[in-house]
Amino acid sequence: MSDNNAFVLDNGAFYSKLGLSDESEPKTILNCITKAKSERRRPFIGNQIEECRDASGLFYILCFQRGYLVNWDVQKTVWDYFFSPDCCPVQFSETPLLITEPLFNFGSIQEAMLEILYEEYDCDAVCKSTAIDLAAFNYMHSEETEQRKRPLACVVVEMGFSFTHVVPFVKGSKVREAIRRIDVGGKVLTNHLKEIISYRQLNVMDESYVINQVKEDSCFVSQNFNEDMRIARKRYPDNSIVREYVLPDYTQIRRGFLRNPNELAVGRSDGGEELQTVRLGNERFVIPEILFHPSDVGIQQMGVPEAIVDAINLCPEETRPHLFANIVVCGGCALFPGMQSRVERDVRALAPDEYNVAVTVPENPITYAWHGGKKYSQSLSFMKSCMSRNEYEEYGTRHLVEKYES
Repeated sequence: MSDNNAFVLDNGAFYSKLGLSDESEPKTILNCITKAKSERRRPFIGNQIEECRDASGLFYILCFQRGYLVNWDVQKTVWDYFFSPDCCPVQFSETPLLITEPLFNFGSIQEAMLEILYEEYDCDAVCKSTAIDLAAFNYMHSEETEQRKRPLACVVVEMGFSFTHVVPFVKGSKVREAIRRIDVGGKVLTNHLKEIISYRQLNVMDESYVINQVKEDSCFVSQNFNEDMRIARKRYPDNSIVREYVLPDYTQIRRGFLRNPNELAVGRSDGGEELQTVRLGNERFVIPEILFHPSDVGIQQMGVPEAIVDAINLCPEETRPHLFANIVVCGGCALFPGMQSRVERDVRALAPDEYNVAVTVPENPITYAWHGGKKYSQSLSFMKSCMSRNEYEEYGTRHLVEKYES
C-alpha cells in the first residue's frame, strides 16, 4: 500500500467527484456517456463533451436510473475513462479506493460493484460509504465546528440528481428510522423547466444539456413566493425578475447567458440581434420551489423543510436541540441562490420556539462529500473499514456486503 494515500470516488448519478486524497480539489466529471446529433458516430465520455462542436440536441446515456446504478456497461466505460492516463491515472493494486453508493442500495448492486472493482480494476482494498455519511463526517470534523465544539448531532440534507435525502446523525451514526427521502432532485427540476419553456415559448424537449445550463444560470430560491409572483406579472422595467436567456449558437457562444430584456447584444454588430433567446419570468423561482412543494408537479410528498422537521421529531428528544442547530445542505441543488436563508426560515417557522435553528450551505456543496471522504481516508478508522482483496477471494461478495453494511 502507498503511504496513506487513497483514491476517493464520490460516484454521483450525474457528476462524479474523484481524486487522490492528497489533492486539494477533486475533478468533477459527468458520470454518463453523451451523444450529439452533430457527431452521431462518437460517444462522449465524461468531460469529453467539451470537445463537442455543437451540443444542441445532446442526449445522455446515464448509468443511474431513479437513483440506483443499473447500467453497468455505461458505468464500466465511464470508469475506464476516469482511471485512464487522460483523466486520473491510478494503480488500485497499491492504492485503497473509497467509493460512494446510494443510501439503501440493493444488495445485488453492491455485489456487482464489488465484483467489477476487484476483478476488472484489480483493487487491493475497497471501502464503501454513502455521500451523506461523508458529508456528515466533513461537517463534524471541519475547522469551523472544531473551533466551537464538535457537534454531537447533525442533519444532512443531500439534494442530489435523483432524490433529496434528509438524514439525521447522532454521535456519528445514522438514525435509520428517521431518514426521509423526497423524490425530487436536479433531474425533475430540469425536466419541468424543459416542459414549461416548451409549452410557453420554444420546443426544447430534446435540449436537456442546454436547459440544465439555463437552470443553473438563472434559477433562484424565492424568499417570498407570492410577492415574487406579483412582481413577475408586471411589465419590464417594474418587473425586476424577468430576464432573457441568450441560447448558445455554438459558433460565437459556447454557453448561454442572462441579460435584461431591453439589452441588445453589446459588441456583437455582426447580426448579434438574431441570437435566439428565451424569456424567463416566474420560471426563475418556480422551478426550485418544487423542492419546497413537490405536490406542484404531482409528487404527493413533503417539501424539504417539513421533511427536516419530521426527521428530527423521530429522533430522541434530547438530541433535537443539537439537530436543529446543525443542519447542513449539500448536493447540486444547494447551489441555487437563496437556498440557505429559505430553508432556515421555513424550518424556523415549523420548529419549537425554544430551539435554535442554524442551516449551513458549504462553499461548494457538490464537492462537500468528496472532501469528507478525503478527511475520512486520512483517519484511523478508514483502514479498518476497508474490504481487503483476501477477504473477497476467501468469502466472496455476499459475505462482504453483509459484513460491511454501510
